[in-house]
Amino acid sequence: MTANKENSAQNWVDPDEIPDLTGPEWDEAFKNAKVQRGRPKAAAPKISTTIRLSPEVLDHFKAGGPGWQSRIDEALRKAAGL
Repeated sequence: MTANKENSAQNWVDPDEIPDLTGPEWDEAFKNAKVQRGRPKAAAPKISTTIRLSPEVLDHFKAGGPGWQSRIDEALRKAAGL
């Protein structure tokens, strides 16, 4: 229990020591800040499509577990000579 008390004491910040972020210099900094959400864009993103496959083919790839769509993509790339 003392470890929790010590940890919370280390993380405590005196409110008087927090910098004032309401000044005009901060307004400009926040306006110019780049906001990046999600993961980075891929250089060559994949395209979403719909394809009809026989149940046996789908069962074969799904039997390999997670990543079955990537394995289908890999097989199609190999068949296309890519």
